[in-house]
Order: sequence, then C-alpha cells, then structure tokens
Amino acid sequence: GKLDETAIYRVKYIAVIFCVFVNFLKDGNFFMAKKAAYTEESISQLKGADRVRKRPAVIFGSDGIDGCQHAIFEILSNSIDEAREGFGNKIIVTRYLDKSIEVQDFGRGIPMDYNEKEQRYNWELVFCELYAGGKYNTNSGGSYEYSLGLNGLGLCSTQYASEYMDAEIHKNGIKYIMHFKEGNPVGELIREPYSKKTPARAFTGNPT
Repeated sequence: GKLDETAIYRVKYIAVIFCVFVNFLKDGNFFMAKKAAYTEESISQLKGADRVRKRPAVIFGSDGIDGCQHAIFEILSNSIDEAREGFGNKIIVTRYLDKSIEVQDFGRGIPMDYNEKEQRYNWELVFCELYAGGKYNTNSGGSYEYSLGLNGLGLCSTQYASEYMDAEIHKNGIKYIMHFKEGNPVGELIREPYSKKTPARAFTGNPT
C-alpha cells in the first residue's frame, strides 16, 4: 500500500538522525567528547560560605524545602537546649510574609566577645566557623548536659546557607548586633549597653 504523509515524514526524520549518528562515529566525537585535562591544578578546596552554599544537602540532607526546614530547626534547637538547661521558659518563632523566619528565646545568650583561648572573637567562631561551639563537652561538666542539632555546625551552616541573617544577642548588660549576607559578615560587631529583659533574636531569611 501507499505510505501516507505522516509515515513519509517519519522515514525522513529517521534518515536524518541516522546520518547525524554516522557522522558522529566517523569523527570520533560521539564516544570521545573532548574534556579538560585533569592536572594538579584541577583540585580545589571550597572555603568560607561556599562549603555550605554550594553543597547544602551535605549538611541539611536536601537542597530543597526539607533542607530549609532542617536549617530553621538548627536555630530552634539552640533555643530548646537553653530551655532544657533551665534558662528561659518561652521560645517565639515568627514567619514573615517575605518567608523569613525569626527565632527568639530568653536563654543565656551566645558569648560574642574575644576568646583568649582561641585567639578569635566568639561571634566569628559560632557564626562563621564550622565545628565551633559550646556543646562538645556535654559529658564532662560542660555548659550543656543535653543538646540537639548538629553541634558546632547548625548555626554556622544556617548562616552560610541563608540569603541573610541578622543576630541580636543580649548578654552581660550588652546588646550585640551582627548582620550577615550570603554567608559573609556585613560591617562590624555592634555593642550597645542594654538592661531590658527582652529575648535575643536570630533572624534568618530564605535559608538554602
């Protein structure tokens, strides 16, 4: 029988694909695509915020909504740890219309000033350095008996992964304010006298 127009079109289409395939084989490009040389300089190391921003799923288990939820839980877990140790009896979580999340608690507040032992400021350690925190000695009379989250990773990783983070810490009569954007500090640490009994805040926007 005669081929209809649709069948003829299909035959022509298959013929074109076959010709392209033959040309690929002839040129040796189909199986042997050109690749960049793998040399000593091909090895690189992620630094700073890129350690989390480029691979958030490694820390949070996902680079989607589940990872976002995990990031928020890391901030919340710090507040829960304080409450379980008897510091503060209320935690306030607020979700804003721009999808940012604010976590407030009435705990002891993160130490922010200079750390003689580490020769660095504590705000830099806890917000900008992975594996830095106060929960590694829970079994030897440390600051916490129990702790949730990714100890020494959670706060820093969430800061790294967030579009921005504003932290306001109240401790020892001082209000500390620090602003971060895309994993990096913006400006200097602000220190102001403070005597009110209001909660400290960690305000983070659009994590991961």
